[in-house]
Amino acid sequence: MELRHLRYFIAVAEEGHITRAAERLGMQQPPLSQRIKAIERELDVQLFRRKARGVELTEAGRVFLDHARAMLAQNERAIESTRRTARGEQGRLCVGVTPTGPFHPFVPRVVRAFREAFPLVSLTLEECLSPELLKRLRNEQMDAAFLRTPMAEPEHLVIAPLIEEPMVVALPNAHVLAQNDGAALSLKDLAGETFIVYARQHGPGLFDATTAACLKAGFSPRLGQEAPRITSALSLVAAGLGISVVPASMQRMAMDGVAYRRLKGAAQPKAVLTLASRRGDPSAVVRNFLSLVRRTAKNFHADSEKAA
Repeated sequence: MELRHLRYFIAVAEEGHITRAAERLGMQQPPLSQRIKAIERELDVQLFRRKARGVELTEAGRVFLDHARAMLAQNERAIESTRRTARGEQGRLCVGVTPTGPFHPFVPRVVRAFREAFPLVSLTLEECLSPELLKRLRNEQMDAAFLRTPMAEPEHLVIAPLIEEPMVVALPNAHVLAQNDGAALSLKDLAGETFIVYARQHGPGLFDATTAACLKAGFSPRLGQEAPRITSALSLVAAGLGISVVPASMQRMAMDGVAYRRLKGAAQPKAVLTLASRRGDPSAVVRNFLSLVRRTAKNFHADSEKAA
């Protein structure tokens, strides 16, 4: 029995009349009447009682009507679901992010925008250091990742720069350089300080940017304790064990005992937020996400320039 036969049956059941049902279906009455009889023969049940002015459903016919409607509805849902998936409007998306990524306002903005634009896509966020993010991308355990580590494009991956932001220095509250509230510091002011570094082995992008800026300012930074993540580094700063240079967006993380100061001068280090994805990924969901990220980045730059 074909789906169109179910539609024939439903039309007759709803109209209660073969001729009116045929008009509704855009066909002649005799073929429709023959098809209804063929359905009854196939099921070996009587679906309609013939009356002088039409037909009415038997008890078996009423049961079959419920099932016929359900089958057509299920078929329509399957078709629409398939079409939504092909358009990238439905499916799953796993996005990775480095520990400092969520503090930049761009990341939550783009995630919100994607969820609003594609509410039927199940989106998950996973936090990892850069090497693990790249590994999961290559192994197809993740679809895209926000990184802080500048790099040449690895094989089979695309690295797209998105946002560049200044870095600031995190100081213990009691530090003499933290006493002049809001005053910008030059890197030369930090030449005698102990630098707390973080994720040096597994996410060296920010460390390399800081070191290069210090060398450009005329000194080699004196390295102190290493921390696995930036939040751990800030805890060490709060404990008075040194200072740390962090992305400006980390100022959103207010921590007792830590003061942030802007850096001035030509040697300012920059933190770059990039997006990594697999080259030629066939997923429509991933293509929609990458496209939305690019559009949002352009708007973010435009908004920042207006604010400046």
